[in-house]
Amino acid sequence: MKKIYILTLILITVCSATAAYAKQVALRGKLQDSAGTPVAYANVAVLSAADAALQSGAVTSSDGTFTIATPPEGTYVLRFSAIGFKEQKTAPFTVTGAAYTKDFGTITMAEEVETLEEVTVKALRPTITQEADKMVVSVEGTALAAGSTAFDVLSKSPGVFIDQDGNVQLNGKAGATIMLDGRLTYLSAKDLRTMLEGMSAENIKNIEIITNPSAKYDAEGSSGILNINLKKNDQRGMNGSVYGSYTYNKLHGYAGGGNINYKNGPWNLFVNLDVAHRTWGRRGTFTRVFNGEQESTFLNQKAREEVFRDVPSVRFGTDYKLNDRHSVGFMANIVQQKATYDFQTDTHIGPAPEQPSLFIDADNFTSTRFSNYTTNLHYSGKLDTLGTTLSADLDYVKIKDKSTASFDNRYMELTEGGSAYTDNLISENPSGYDIYSAKVDFAHPFRSGLKMEAGAKVSRVISDNDLRFYFNNEEAPVADPARSNHFIYKESIYAGYLNLNKKFSDRFSVQAGLRAEQTNSKGESKTTGHITERDYLNLFPSLFIQQKVSDQYEVKYNYSRRIQRPDYDQLNPFIFYLDPFTWAQGNPYLRPQYTHGIGITQTFKQTYNLVVEYQLTKDFIAEVPYQDVETSTTIFNRDNVDDAQNLSVTAIAPIKIMKNWDTNNTLLVAYQEYSTLIDGEQVLNDQVFYMLQSNHNIQLPLGIRMEINAGYQGPVVWGLYRLEKQWWVNTGLKKSFMQDKLDVSVNANDIFRGQRVVGGANVSGNINQFNQTFFIRNVNLTLRYRFSKGEQFDAQRRNSNLEELNRAGGN
Repeated sequence: MKKIYILTLILITVCSATAAYAKQVALRGKLQDSAGTPVAYANVAVLSAADAALQSGAVTSSDGTFTIATPPEGTYVLRFSAIGFKEQKTAPFTVTGAAYTKDFGTITMAEEVETLEEVTVKALRPTITQEADKMVVSVEGTALAAGSTAFDVLSKSPGVFIDQDGNVQLNGKAGATIMLDGRLTYLSAKDLRTMLEGMSAENIKNIEIITNPSAKYDAEGSSGILNINLKKNDQRGMNGSVYGSYTYNKLHGYAGGGNINYKNGPWNLFVNLDVAHRTWGRRGTFTRVFNGEQESTFLNQKAREEVFRDVPSVRFGTDYKLNDRHSVGFMANIVQQKATYDFQTDTHIGPAPEQPSLFIDADNFTSTRFSNYTTNLHYSGKLDTLGTTLSADLDYVKIKDKSTASFDNRYMELTEGGSAYTDNLISENPSGYDIYSAKVDFAHPFRSGLKMEAGAKVSRVISDNDLRFYFNNEEAPVADPARSNHFIYKESIYAGYLNLNKKFSDRFSVQAGLRAEQTNSKGESKTTGHITERDYLNLFPSLFIQQKVSDQYEVKYNYSRRIQRPDYDQLNPFIFYLDPFTWAQGNPYLRPQYTHGIGITQTFKQTYNLVVEYQLTKDFIAEVPYQDVETSTTIFNRDNVDDAQNLSVTAIAPIKIMKNWDTNNTLLVAYQEYSTLIDGEQVLNDQVFYMLQSNHNIQLPLGIRMEINAGYQGPVVWGLYRLEKQWWVNTGLKKSFMQDKLDVSVNANDIFRGQRVVGGANVSGNINQFNQTFFIRNVNLTLRYRFSKGEQFDAQRRNSNLEELNRAGGN
């Protein structure tokens, strides 16, 4: 009863606030660039016309709009400023009373230009920008994004590390959640990686890195949120682009596609089409030591894998403005993937590394067909001139994944008189997800400086996984019930939140929020009849305090509580066969992990940031390798391994080396600690971890743009594993032709092959070590041609060789 009361109270708050908002007036308008693209996060200042004294101000939203409460009676001007644009002012206007209102309409910002050795260029816009509550990594138009996938650009973002299984670390902390356009994907780590590797980076606008989300966001993601925003063009008329790319990484890959956008009157329609042939591979060695009571067994394995994916996708939708304040829209995204995985291993087993007694040659060939259908209906409304807004979203996602695999194992006994034999297995694994979600968000600013945000969300996920194994006999396949299992998982989450943001002065503000999430889940094995049900209500408070001590120094304090629920396949209690000596097993008793996080962010000279964060995670979910001495097999299981702690210091420093050379540098130093109890013994795994990343944007002669992304990551621990250092250097060149309509990009990734995955774990004396090299090093050539028909670009924009290289919107 108490759970229902809390959720009902929040829902009543949302409905009451919507019905009772006060009708107030304000100054309002919209900023755009010369191509009609909204200028987001620009500064808007209300200045006294007499002495230019600052009266009040605001920052434009993501769509370029601004609203400011009506100032006292007097004569004022508005001043607009943004990086990469000239400062502009309006003509003076006179406020005659509290009821005064003025709509400034759409203001076009003039872009800042500089002359360098007789070549006219625009000011370099930063690839990475630090905003009040997040870091924004621009992807659109960058040379390093050309020909890449969403997975590629995400893994290059500051503080982000993704392992081969799709698990994401952010600033050395596990459990980051991936969102698309502010919406959860609800996918497991494996399926999420499949989706990201099938998504072209050409369709991404930017990536938002949010380490301490407010109560408005889903509480999922113990270390924060990585939100991928897709492109959306707001330019009038018809415009679009086509592109083609080729990639070589020991294998050959290609991609091509295009997009077209049409905006006329209240309608905005868009279509994106992409087709890709992606390739990937790895080589690795694995060593395992099984220490028995009387003797040890050594397993040495060499592995090689090659993956080929054919990925066609289409995204289309429309937005319709009912009037100046209300709009509705529809979006659909369809992704199809056909892939093959050829995984081969050579394994030696014996009492000593140099004395193998058994050799196994194994070939695992898997083919999959993956499809993802996503639909969204949305509404957005501005309820008054002060900034009261209401939005609603309805989403449905259907995912199908059907895989078939063959396991051909050939054994040869190496002892005198030893024999040779084979076994063959076949598996079929159809699986699918049905995901439903609906949410509503309301925001209302009061004249007192208080802003209220409230909302509600409900989601429903149904996962169906039917794994069937067969012995591949000569006559006919025979079912293997010991390895087969049909598992169905259902999860419903009911959530509501309330956020209050109070600006006490121009130098001090506080935001406090509370989110409630009720989770009901049921996992059922149709094969064994085993059922696991859980119902729990959680409260997730958040607090943000912002203090501007002076014009040169600002400090922010934050606290939040987060949750990380297990992936659906991690709750499946059955064994997944990988090779004769490697299995993976789910755990139906996995509990969610909970994280308390606090942080202090100091900003110096409005440019440099120093961030100190501490996180404590209870019931941390980690992979635990259990080794069977008798059979020389290793079973990888997921378990709650007690506590995890992370204390980190991050320094972010954008530095302008020369007028045409900008850099953004990030240094992270963290102490990581994981503790758990295994076989009655307390196991502590800790490490001082450090990572340095440096991104460079360089304008070369002849209008050539160069980008460099370099980084070094020291040893890191993750659960019971310890990983060795990695380092990388990626670079890209971009040149525009035909009045900036044609872009030619060349980039190379992991030039010196420093991104090797080396590490291992020691659990109760049993050792598991690995050394893997992935086909990350590659070279790519991409050509993109843009076209438009409708409102024309101004001459200065057409003639610039830096057209859209770092834009955060448009095409």
